[in-house]
Amino acid sequence: MPRTPATASQDRSAVRSLLRLWPYVRPVRIRLFAAAFVAVLASCTGLVIPLVLKWMVDGPVADRDTAGVWLGALCLLLLGFAEALLFGLRRWLVARPLSHVEAEMRADLYGRLQRLPVAFHDRWASGQLLSRATSDLGLLRMFLAFPLTFLLVNAVTILFGVVIMLLQDWTLGLVILGPAVPVVVMCVYFENRYAVVARRAQDQAGDLTTVVEESVLGIRIIKGFGRHRSQARAFRELSSTLRGTELRKARLLATIWAVIVTLPEVAVGAALVLGAVQVADGELSAGTLVAFLSTALALRWPVDSIGFLLAMSQEAATATERYFEVMDEAPEEPDGRGGRGGLAPGADGGLRFDGVTFRYPDASPDSPPTLDGVDLHIRPGESMALVGATGSGKTTLTALVPRLHEVTAGRITLDGEDITAMSREELRSRVAVAFEEPTLFSASVGENVLMGAADGAGAVELERALGVAQADFAHALPQGVQTQVGEQGLSLSGGQRQRLALARAVVGQPRFLVLDDPLSALDVHTEAAVEAALRQVLADTTALIVAHRPSTVLLADRVALLSDGRVTAVGTHHELLRSNTEYAHLMSGEPSGTPSAEPSGTPSAEPSGTPCGTHFGEQEADRR
Repeated sequence: MPRTPATASQDRSAVRSLLRLWPYVRPVRIRLFAAAFVAVLASCTGLVIPLVLKWMVDGPVADRDTAGVWLGALCLLLLGFAEALLFGLRRWLVARPLSHVEAEMRADLYGRLQRLPVAFHDRWASGQLLSRATSDLGLLRMFLAFPLTFLLVNAVTILFGVVIMLLQDWTLGLVILGPAVPVVVMCVYFENRYAVVARRAQDQAGDLTTVVEESVLGIRIIKGFGRHRSQARAFRELSSTLRGTELRKARLLATIWAVIVTLPEVAVGAALVLGAVQVADGELSAGTLVAFLSTALALRWPVDSIGFLLAMSQEAATATERYFEVMDEAPEEPDGRGGRGGLAPGADGGLRFDGVTFRYPDASPDSPPTLDGVDLHIRPGESMALVGATGSGKTTLTALVPRLHEVTAGRITLDGEDITAMSREELRSRVAVAFEEPTLFSASVGENVLMGAADGAGAVELERALGVAQADFAHALPQGVQTQVGEQGLSLSGGQRQRLALARAVVGQPRFLVLDDPLSALDVHTEAAVEAALRQVLADTTALIVAHRPSTVLLADRVALLSDGRVTAVGTHHELLRSNTEYAHLMSGEPSGTPSAEPSGTPSAEPSGTPCGTHFGEQEADRR
């Protein structure tokens, strides 16, 4: 799926698209049907007014009966009041149920977004999803409240009005019906053209939402690099494109409206001239002509509204398509999708990767897999560092453990149990993760950290986790751990955000811990303090730690070297320094292609400026 989905397909059917709303409408169908019936009744009440006028003109007015005129005026007043009351009742009937329908659809969309795999979110722009959850659902609520009802009401009104006019005088009725064929042809033409343009406008609005969201979240980068002009230019270009599409919509709507308004008006004028001639010749009573023309004028609104009712219906149809594009996406595979539950015969405990191969869903079939036949065993209570060059697949491998992505081949087991045989809830209660780029939510510090704990966790667990992550700075914030960190946690420094993410990972005392370079943003002294506290946690936890710096590597019992999606070496840090040139080169911090001044395994394999250079130098001295 592209970031901006394609425009409406050729075999698109607005009716078929809108029928997909029925499951949401069904619970409130009685009130909606009642509202439609009330609206039809109100419209038909309005059509009685011309008949009262006919009686008044041919009766009391012709006979100069003042009492009859007052009686007719009273009838007209009562009919007008009844019509207004009925239309008010219709609005009351639809307001509450339609807000419920919109809320249910929005809740379902949000729920589906939570269940869709990470690969889906990697492909879709967030602005496109936001526009579906806001503006598109607003269009659908408006459609259900107004066009859906009035397409029916106006059709019934026009039908009854035409019948009344034909009964008054069939020749004048045929004159009024003359424009029907060209109007229908124009409506069909309009529907096909407007559907494509409406879809394009809604997609472009989603792209514009994405730009605004990215600009707000990345405002520090934009200001830091002085790119506000280029961003404003990009926004103006997208805004101009959307404006052009909206103007094209307006031109189409103006064209259909011109036809729908002009032709009936010409027909009414022709009927007026012909009717006046018939009255003058004595072939038609003045009251009949007044009633006929009053009925024709009463039908002006139902006829004139066809254009924008069709436009709103087309926009609602495209909004429905956009909504169900997300709802039709396959969610994460059901829990327990065929893996072997329980401890396999002869299986070891801990975390094991058996022949794990992974290829991203949108990758070319001819491209090599990101991970290819990874075999790795992390024993219970052991910590293993995962080291490799950029792009070797380290982060991808860690994402497979909590099933953020599904393995293409092979299997992963926790204490001998295939992770695909567990429910995701159970799996993610056993495995905690901390990513290199921490994500914090618009909530308090405490709420962000306790997201990683089971329900019922409180101040004790929070304090312990903050201590492990050396995140005691939280107590110095204006409201302590109740301080709101703001969107994306941008009110905190990178190191503070990373420590809170680490606290979130350890607060639930998980059996398995997956850390993706969790200390990269910390200064030397804070890193050393975090490492000291983290060693105590790792002593009782099976952990996989992505590491780029020797100081982080030294937290682990063993090290696995990942190269081009394969594990090429496993051993302790010092063993790999002595025996593996690639590992020694990665730990040396030298640019790619720069030959090392000394053989791998010598003290120069550790750069003097690393954050834990002191530890590393002492350990190397002990080894020698």
